[in-house]
Amino acid sequence: MKCGNSILNAMSRHKQLDLFAFDLNSRQEPAFRPVAGVAPPPPAASPAVPTPRPPTLAGDVRWREVYAPSQVIGYALRRSRRKSIGLVINDDGLQVTAPSWVTLAQVDAVVLEKAAWVLEKLRLRQERQEQLATADTQWQDGGRIPYLGKRIELRLGDAPDGPVFEGLLHAPEQGDILRLPLPRHADRDRVRDSAHGWLQLQATEWLGQRLDRLQRSSGLAATRWRLSSAATRWGSCNSEGHIMLNWRLIHFEPAVIDYVVAHELAHLRHMNHSAAFWREVERILPGFEVARNALRRHSPTSLPLL
Repeated sequence: MKCGNSILNAMSRHKQLDLFAFDLNSRQEPAFRPVAGVAPPPPAASPAVPTPRPPTLAGDVRWREVYAPSQVIGYALRRSRRKSIGLVINDDGLQVTAPSWVTLAQVDAVVLEKAAWVLEKLRLRQERQEQLATADTQWQDGGRIPYLGKRIELRLGDAPDGPVFEGLLHAPEQGDILRLPLPRHADRDRVRDSAHGWLQLQATEWLGQRLDRLQRSSGLAATRWRLSSAATRWGSCNSEGHIMLNWRLIHFEPAVIDYVVAHELAHLRHMNHSAAFWREVERILPGFEVARNALRRHSPTSLPLL
């Protein structure tokens, strides 16, 4: 939320998650050599992360498996003219590219060295895929979406004059109904766009009200504000006093929204994240830490609905 920076980096569905490159200044093989067919005892901790072999592999790609301390890690190995070993996590899992002269034992050893990183990134990839799969089931009659910290239900076909919310707009309860003027079997894109339009209208009203209230209580005032659809930040503030607030904040409970608003207002006095800045946030919104910690678990693209 720092001006010009994000609180959390968003993870794209299609982009590569990360890259490690290992320089190989020696052709000597490492002391550790994986033993084919011999696996360590199964771990007693967290469940294994699936690393399935893709249905098809390109002609110049081979499938490898190594035994990490916690589980087997499968990966696709491609040889190239590069001078280092590269590890990439993408939608097909772990992809390793290595120079043609590097031995298989050396490649396996690098994968094992970075096993914790690999498994964490694969776990994040799995969670993201599950979120996206869940999202596909939300945009339909009976689907549920988060609104001000509650799950409300979408109903199609019974709102001929526009969206109708059956509940208190600013104090929703679990299971409240949002009726959309669409056929019951409307495709997911139409349902999503209709729901997004309604959510953005609520975001304009709610975020504007919270900004006005905190400006009055703090004695601070933005020169202007508007909604954003940023993929990498929940809010921002520039040196001219312009504040932007992500409309997707409307998914969160009011305390989280107030924290983002207070954060950006504090930047009107401190364009940094110094100790003085955090004292200003505390002045504007005492006890903000709980909401900040809740928001840290999310990025603007982490919700399965967006």
